[in-house]
Amino acid sequence: MKFKNTGLLAAALLFVSLICDAGNYTNFSVAVYIPINVVQSFDNPQKLQTDWNCIHRQLKVDKVYIEVQRDRRLLADEQAERVKKFFLDHGVQVAGGMALSAGSIGGQFQSFCYTDPQDRAFIKSAAEFAAKHFDEVIQDDFFFITTKTDSDIAAKGDKSWSQFRMELTTDAAENLIVKPAKAVNPKVKMVVKYPNWYEHFQGAGFDLEHGPKIFDGIYTGTETRDPVMTDQHLQQYESFQIIRYFENIAPGRNGGGWVDTYSIRYLDRYAEQIWDTLFAKAREFTCFEWSGLTRTFETGDRAAWEKLPTSFNFSEMTNGISAPTWARVAGYALERADKIVGQLGQPVGVASYKPFHSSGEDFLHNYLGMIGIPIDLRPEFPTNANLVLLTECAKTDPEIVAKIKSHLRAGKSVVITSGLLRALQGKGIEDIAEVRWTDRKFLAHQYAGGFGAGNFSALDGETNADVLFPEIDFLTNDSWSLVRAEANGNGFPLLLLNRYSKGILYVWTMPDNFTDLYALPAEVTTAIKNFVMRGFPVRLDGPAQVALFDYDNGTFIVENFSATAADVKISTLGNSTKLKNLATGELLEGKLPQPHGWNWRNENIEQRVSFSAHLLPHSYAVFSLEGDRKTASR
Repeated sequence: MKFKNTGLLAAALLFVSLICDAGNYTNFSVAVYIPINVVQSFDNPQKLQTDWNCIHRQLKVDKVYIEVQRDRRLLADEQAERVKKFFLDHGVQVAGGMALSAGSIGGQFQSFCYTDPQDRAFIKSAAEFAAKHFDEVIQDDFFFITTKTDSDIAAKGDKSWSQFRMELTTDAAENLIVKPAKAVNPKVKMVVKYPNWYEHFQGAGFDLEHGPKIFDGIYTGTETRDPVMTDQHLQQYESFQIIRYFENIAPGRNGGGWVDTYSIRYLDRYAEQIWDTLFAKAREFTCFEWSGLTRTFETGDRAAWEKLPTSFNFSEMTNGISAPTWARVAGYALERADKIVGQLGQPVGVASYKPFHSSGEDFLHNYLGMIGIPIDLRPEFPTNANLVLLTECAKTDPEIVAKIKSHLRAGKSVVITSGLLRALQGKGIEDIAEVRWTDRKFLAHQYAGGFGAGNFSALDGETNADVLFPEIDFLTNDSWSLVRAEANGNGFPLLLLNRYSKGILYVWTMPDNFTDLYALPAEVTTAIKNFVMRGFPVRLDGPAQVALFDYDNGTFIVENFSATAADVKISTLGNSTKLKNLATGELLEGKLPQPHGWNWRNENIEQRVSFSAHLLPHSYAVFSLEGDRKTASR
């Protein structure tokens, strides 16, 4: 194979070697980020030694990022070199860090003003300083724009704020950061770390289409913290999914994942973020930040499962460690993950398309991950996938209806959500199926499933919560309702089927509140997966907030994020009837299910080998399918 751009290839290979050259862990390297205020506190050399002694005995550290600039403060040359020398003398790799924050107003972040000549000059000088002292520099995710100063307003003109800000950061990346740094140190590797709120990047200036091409590498914020108590309400699955999304954006140049110790209700949540980052095959893991790792922790609200032998075993974690700190929590989580990651192949998932600079049904992919549907999120339409899942964000592509038609004509399937259906009304979707999103709502309490004409069968669980849905209209005998919700004797489609050319279009109605997906009976999500996950090699059915991470070598992980134990059904394609638990060595025996109930009319119902598994709260299990396994249809 010949590469046209040998320089880019060489840079990518060197970048990967930089982040994978450590030896404390087998399958990844571990870094700690040190903010500038902490670096400056090391003017007292005894503090640095004391901190290092505390962290090093609990956590294996391969590299540190020494921050040179934050909140308009800049290190002195002597400070940077002295701290750098300490770590090199201790066998630890060093890199620089920059955070282009400008303080905050009551906790609301403030950025530099990129139309202010003084701010631009400062940013350039900071990049030059970092490159002078380090051969690798990471730009913290404070590389976004919040200002709307008079100079911004004048420069913006008629552009949208999103377009204007993306142009500003693209210019700044190239002309204020990367080029000045390389002018000082031609061999410096410049990396940009992107945060977790990827749905809204364009509004604050992050450009995922052009930015990664300017920098030598990217990095991923995988901190999901707590989905309830924080303002972003990020779902736990995102710590895995965002790594894979960014890997699809910059293949081979996504350096790793980054988690902090903030905003969690129970200690297990910190470990879960670490595990999920590494289950996604991150090459490096970064702990943010140094001073946090030296502090003692509180276990939090974990009384419901603290006496159970969960994946985060508190007594095992603290055994033999006096005065454990957050560093020990990280170290324990990393040690457990290192035993697993090397046995995993490359992650696979249901192909989904998110165009650059798009939003709509924000973060829905992560909610779907939390009901057991693994997602492979891509910035280009996945024409090679047998089934493509499209949420509202796909509306940003002006050719999306044509791409849907082409996929269907090729004999493949497309699933669109109700949000995308609404966005495409009047834009050509009617030429595929006369299905219409309405302004009406209904409150569902019961559910049913079927395939053709005739009676539906109930899909109710032990407890059914009231869930608010939008009402979708369709034409009888043109579209077919496969799963429906019922309210006061009336039925409304949750999953519709419509045949077009040689393919099938599905319309999936989403609840107004995405977390209400977790309130649906397991029988309902199982019925939906019969179609949405058709052809996928591994399926997970059971209660919500249990995720599936699947890989291309016959291994997969099932992780329970809930506070209660979960009994799940795992089903696989192929002929193997044995499933091995890679942690315990236990072999699970599978069986072929017989079609029954409402699905008897579907001649294409999949025959899958099924296994039963029990998961403790906040725990995961790693399995390997013994024998034949069909590969994913990606």
